[in-house]
Amino acid sequence: MRELNRAPSVAAEAALRGCCGSHRWARRVAAHRPYPTVDALLAAADEAAYDLTSGDLAEALAGETTTPLPDRGGLTVHTALRAAYAAYEAKFGHSFLIALDVSDPAAALDQTLASLRERLGHDEDEETVVTAEQLRRIWRARLLRLAGAAGSPDRAGSITPGLPRGTEPTSRRYDGRGRWTVPGRA
Repeated sequence: MRELNRAPSVAAEAALRGCCGSHRWARRVAAHRPYPTVDALLAAADEAAYDLTSGDLAEALAGETTTPLPDRGGLTVHTALRAAYAAYEAKFGHSFLIALDVSDPAAALDQTLASLRERLGHDEDEETVVTAEQLRRIWRARLLRLAGAAGSPDRAGSITPGLPRGTEPTSRRYDGRGRWTVPGRA
């Protein structure tokens, strides 16, 4: 935490961008330094997250990387996850994100599949709110690690099922209007 408070603005923003891909969020959090406590840092990060525009959220989503789910649960579970993941991405135009609070791989699979199924029932506005909240929770966990807070999670990030074996990832581009496009698709 001391290093974040003492770092030059550019370095602090770069470190914060490792937590959240939004330039605006990183600038706002860096601008309010020094933080007397980790709780003050988290409060400022939450406030900055709640003020993000749809463009800021899209920028943050573009910066997210996926962490594959553990290779447990059998073929049926992974097939169901891949199908739900593909349906989610087709419906909402971005990767599925979830901040998991469990360390048991079997529970992570169950929680992910249940969340995917529930969130596929959302309309676009509902899902935007849920995705923003999941992102906020992921960023908080990363901030705890950055600040060196005791008891911070070992890992935080978006968790998605891997691509089916033998398939290639699709390239996606942000169109600048809050939507992701896949070249060659209408």
